[in-house]
Parts: sequence; structure tokens; C-alpha cells
Amino acid sequence: MTPDKLLLGKGETAQFLHLGLANRHGLVAGATGTGKTVTLQVMAEGFSRAGVPVFAADVKGDLAGISQAGADNPKFVQRAAELGDEPFSFAASPVIFWDLFGRQGHPVRTTVSEMGPLLLARLLDLNDTQEGVLALAFKLADDQGLPLLDLKDLRALLTFVGENAAALRVAYGNVSAASVGAIQRQLLALEQQGGERFFGEPALDLRDLMRTDAGGRGYVSILAADELMRSPRLYATFLLWLLAELFEELPEVGDPPKPKLVFFFDEAHLLFNDAPKALQEKIEQVVRLVRSKGVGVYFVTQNPLDVPETVLGQLGNRVQHALRAFTPRDQRAVRAAAETFRANPAFRTDAVITELAVGEALVSTLQPGGTPGIVDRARICPPRGRLGPVSPEERAAVQAESPARGRYDLAIDRDSAFEMLQRRTAESAATATTAPARRNTTKPASPSAGGGVLESILVGDGRRQGLAEAIAKSAARSVSSTVGRQVGNAIVRGILGALVRK
Repeated sequence: MTPDKLLLGKGETAQFLHLGLANRHGLVAGATGTGKTVTLQVMAEGFSRAGVPVFAADVKGDLAGISQAGADNPKFVQRAAELGDEPFSFAASPVIFWDLFGRQGHPVRTTVSEMGPLLLARLLDLNDTQEGVLALAFKLADDQGLPLLDLKDLRALLTFVGENAAALRVAYGNVSAASVGAIQRQLLALEQQGGERFFGEPALDLRDLMRTDAGGRGYVSILAADELMRSPRLYATFLLWLLAELFEELPEVGDPPKPKLVFFFDEAHLLFNDAPKALQEKIEQVVRLVRSKGVGVYFVTQNPLDVPETVLGQLGNRVQHALRAFTPRDQRAVRAAAETFRANPAFRTDAVITELAVGEALVSTLQPGGTPGIVDRARICPPRGRLGPVSPEERAAVQAESPARGRYDLAIDRDSAFEMLQRRTAESAATATTAPARRNTTKPASPSAGGGVLESILVGDGRRQGLAEAIAKSAARSVSSTVGRQVGNAIVRGILGALVRK
């Protein structure tokens, strides 16, 4: 490795990935067992040594070995010498382990508000009507100053929306009770899959993904995704959210000498499976524009056809491992992969793709000036870290030295919509016991919105109550249904049954 480029392998010539062009994104593809994970590890180690932080999902659990020095392997040493990867020595990379479920790494959380209605609708697999209702709930929460941090906040607010659909119609539009019910059912299914652990605080600070160690090496953030892959929609939505957050928060830097972060998206087909048009357009926009933020995105997948052409055309650095051509679709994939490379007159690209051995790949990277290099059949460099998983003891030792240790391990349930609605419920109960009975002698006014805030909502006895009071009473019913399912966690107190969590 030289200061401005990484050696990936060697064929007729050495194949380098130029750091100044690494933010032009890339693709690592190939059938199962052809060496994609090893290539990913080699690239991650190279970026780390160059001082570039890396984020990668560990789908099978065997990328974690990058945190340990590889065993002395004469074949690896010989290959490194043959390929010109010198000086070569086995070494561990600085690693931070992450896990949405908090079992194999630091917990990763975000708030419901930060996820936003579009990505949350994707996560819940909502149709257009249901997505509109969800967007309405988010707008109401913004208007009323109700922070949506976790799922219990959202469930309470959705219950209010459903029960006051008629009063909200003028200011926010039509609300279908069936749509609200469908969203609630999807939220329940998400909770059963462990999704509630993802929503809350402390939320992930993106700066913790962009660290370097005392020696200037970039940290490799590894997301434990073996359990997460049981919920593929949650996996894909989380990584898309993370990419979108990087796009929103990082400043424009143009084309830096090296990326500020490299993002590997393994099992990339999950990102695009059944994605609605609006979401796919967002993906394309983020991939296209995040380059100027200094972030390189590398998709890792079995088949190049898994990535839409509009995205595939933006991936300038490519490593293609072997593909099998047993079916018509496989044959189309081979042809499509071959057509994306700049042809090499020494061989037929489509024929070589099916002949590549394990550890070999077709490599084409952007050259100085931004032109794609001629494709070459190359032997990939060996990794310096261990190949394979780590033991629980080794993982714990890495965690003990993590620069993020102690920041995310304990969840925080700060004052948010749920707690605010509880207080309003108690206030409403106290008011109801002291307010004199009043007869309805005037015609109720139509609900209206001032500055985006609904001024009043008509209740059954003709008395008009403030929105805050209506939310509070509705929240009481939501709290009762939500908290009541958790045996022993709540009791009914107060005249109107205000709920107080233990």
C-alpha cells in the first residue's frame, strides 16, 4: 500500500484502489463461496491502515476476525510477496462492535422522529394510505411539541389520531380507522421481532463511526447482523437510515484526498427488494450525492442484477468474483456484469467470470482523472487479520477497549410524549373533578387550525376541550392498552384511571 492507494491484487498489472477516488463508490459481487467476504476484509484493512474509518455489517459472523491478528500462514506470506503487498505482516485492525440488540456489541439506537415517516413506512411495509396516516401523526406530534422517541410514544399518538379522526379531518385530512389499526398491528409485529430496542436513547452519534486510533488508523465499526438478518427489512431500513443520516449531517467536502468514511452494504439486494418508487428514488439520490460528503458506499451482493441500473451506473470501483451460469437468469447476470467493465483485449470477460477460482476476481477501478481502468483478472491480496469469527472472550476484550464504551450500554427513557401525556392525563383528571357542570347552550364551532395547532376538539357532551386535554385523555386509553400488557409494570390510579409507570 502506498499513501494514496490500496493494493487489491495483481493480474497482468497491479490493481490499486486510489484513495482520492474511493468515494466514487463500488461493487463487490460474486456467488456464495467465491471470496467476497475476504475481499471485503482486505479492503477494510487497507482503508483502516490509510486512516479511513469503515462501517461494515457482519452478516455471517466471520468478519469479526479482523479484530484479531491472523495466524502465521506461509501461503499468505508467499502470496503477498508475489503480488507485491510488502511489507506484509499479520495484524489486527482497531474495531468497535455494534449490535442493534445489544448482545454482541454496543447497542445502536435512533428515535422514531429521526427515522421519519418515509423510512418507518418502509420498515412497517405500509401501503400509500397507511403511510399518509403515519405522516399525519408525525405532523401532529410536531405541531403539539410531543417528542416521538420510542414506539410507545408513537402507539399512544396513533390511538389518539384514530379516536379523533373526525375532529382532525379539517386540519390534517382524512384518517381511516382501518389504516390506524393496520399500523398498530405492524408496530406490534415489529416489537415482537425486537425492533423496539432500536428506538430510544441514547441515539447513535455518527462521530463514533468516524474515529481513528492513536496511531492514525481508522476504526472498523462492525455491526453484528447474523441475528438481525432474521428481520431483513429492519436490517435494510437501518442501513439506509444510517446512510441518509450521514448525508444529512456531514458537510460538503467535494473530492477529498481520502474518504471520511467507507460504508460496506452487505446483502445489498435487501435494500431494493420490493422498495416503493419514492424510497428507491431516495436511495438513488443519497448514493449519488453522499459522494460529495466524502463517504464511499460499497455494495456487496451475489448478483449484479440485484442493484438497479440507476445505482449500478454510479459504482466506479468494481471487484467481480465468479458467477455461475446454470439458469437463464444466471446467464443474463454474467452478460450484464461483463458489459459493465472496460473490455480487455486479452480475454473475453463473460467467459472468464465463470472460470474464476476462489481468491480470484475481475478488477476494474477508477484511474487518476476518473476514467475506468481496463478490467484485469487478478489474484486478491491476503488479509492480515484472522479469517473467521471471534470467541465471546475475544469480543469482550475488544469491547473493554472500545472508545465508545459506557456511552450506549444503558438505555435512557427521558421525558417524551409518553410521559408528557401521562401528566396531561393527571391534570385532566383533576380538572374534571373540580369543574362545574355546564349545559351546552351554543352551537359547537368547527375545528380549526391556527399556526398548525388544532384549537379545539368537540367531545361527546357538547363541551369543547383543548387539544392537549383531548390528547391526554386519548393517551390514557393508549397507555392502558400498551402498558397493561406488561404485567406488573403499571397500576391504575386516580379518579379517571391515570396511569403511573413504576
